[in-house]
Amino acid sequence: MLELIDVTKSYGTRRVLDEVSLRVEPGRLTGFVGGNGAGKTTTMRIALGVLKADSGTVLLNGEPITTEDRRRFGYMPEERGLYPKMKVAEQIAYLARLHGYTKTDATAGAERLLRRLGLGARLGDRIEALSLGNQQRAQIAAALVHAPQVLILDEPFSGLDPLAVDVVAAVLAERAAAGAAVLFSSHQLDVVERLCDDLVIIADGTIRAAGSREQLRTQHSRHRYILSSTGDVGWLRDEPGVAVVQFAGGDAVFYVDADETAQRVLRRALDGGEVTAFTAQHPSLFEIFKEVIQ
Repeated sequence: MLELIDVTKSYGTRRVLDEVSLRVEPGRLTGFVGGNGAGKTTTMRIALGVLKADSGTVLLNGEPITTEDRRRFGYMPEERGLYPKMKVAEQIAYLARLHGYTKTDATAGAERLLRRLGLGARLGDRIEALSLGNQQRAQIAAALVHAPQVLILDEPFSGLDPLAVDVVAAVLAERAAAGAAVLFSSHQLDVVERLCDDLVIIADGTIRAAGSREQLRTQHSRHRYILSSTGDVGWLRDEPGVAVVQFAGGDAVFYVDADETAQRVLRRALDGGEVTAFTAQHPSLFEIFKEVIQ
């Protein structure tokens, strides 16, 4: 398990991380989301040892991370960093050899991974000749080729078409299933919601929410309801303790300030007509994100 505890980082007088704590469990995909400048990349670079925190601790399996531990990390930066003149398979095999693989094993492993990522027909092409999406796949291969125990990826789905997203997502899920702790950031909240086991939301350098996908959805759906009725539900606008999100015919989505308010709303709706649905609504990750960063 990769763990950051009370990590703080400032640049001059500007504090970019304020006592950030998060955990990335082995065997699980953890999505790391936040707006531009929220602190995602800085957090990742501190976890990798590329940046030094002003204070706080980074642990692997409960122990301080050593140089040897970090050899078992895989990292994909948001900016591309491969050698543009090298051929794709040669580049990835070269990186595998830097991690101690023999030439034979490095070549075989690189080609196998590149084919899995949909680059089997481009093994002999130079990096610079690839489309931006295929360069992204090659960059992901560079992070994965040595079978890391901890995988940290900054915007891995950027520039990928929907089919490529599915391919890369499957490869990351396979790595997690093999026991790796996988942390990735993304602005594509629908992709994060679909893929992740755990979520971490950061804003202004502080963690605003963290937990499993279902825990967060349950936590933030407690006071959000959908009401469908054959009667008029316009009275909800004036109901104490109720904040209406939307109306559509006899349907309404709304927040309540307490469970007692929800029960009062249900009773009034039953008095006014037939209620066909009254249920707590699980919000999307986008809705949770908006709620916690405000």
